Amino acid sequence: METRHTCLKLEISDATDPIFVKGTWFQTHFDLSITDGLNAWLCNASEEQVKDRAAQWDQPVTEYIELAERYLGFQQPGSVYGFTDAADGCKRLSWTFEKEGTKLEWRWKCGPAPNSKKVTAGILDFLMDANIRLSDEVVTKTQSFERLKVEAEKCLAQSERFNNEKLEFESAIYAKFLGVLNSKKSKLRELRDKLSKQAVMGDLQQEEEQSTDKTESFDEGSDDDKSEEEPAKDITSTSKGVPASRARGRKRISRK
Repeated sequence: METRHTCLKLEISDATDPIFVKGTWFQTHFDLSITDGLNAWLCNASEEQVKDRAAQWDQPVTEYIELAERYLGFQQPGSVYGFTDAADGCKRLSWTFEKEGTKLEWRWKCGPAPNSKKVTAGILDFLMDANIRLSDEVVTKTQSFERLKVEAEKCLAQSERFNNEKLEFESAIYAKFLGVLNSKKSKLRELRDKLSKQAVMGDLQQEEEQSTDKTESFDEGSDDDKSEEEPAKDITSTSKGVPASRARGRKRISRK
């Protein structure tokens, strides 16, 4: 794990002036440098001390260091910080946090620095370097934003041009399609009229054929009636001749 550095401007509720807490965080231990601008204090938490504290709170060492870095790297709104006097010019740095609904407090004792000016100058140098890096990052981000803004404007203009071309293309295609559609409709109307006329002519022709068939069947029926009447007449004449012959026969018998 890489070494990390933090610097916190810490506002203490019962103090008039803030203090600056610079932290150097390692995998198994950490170092703190604290100054109020005039005096400075140091806290070098060794691996054994961190291990003992983590065991007291039933935490792994890495989790303990991460939690301490979170509260000393950024001032947490819900935490109560303290920086009180201890014996022999020492100070006690404390902060509170909640775990599983219980409010807990961590405290570390900080001894006076052998050279307060050097510690304070080191913290100020770190802040200046961080400010320069932040300024450079702001400039870089601003330049990137300006480039992105220019690209976005170009993309917007290109999108508007594409949209206009699309509308023009759709209008032209619609006009052509409308012309073709009207032409097809006209041809369909002509075909429909032709089909209607052909259907009417076909119906008339069919009616004429049916009337002609009826006339022919009527004529054939008349001829049949005549042919049936003629044999009937012959039969009648024959039947009339039969009694005459019988009468002549009876007359011959009476003469004998």
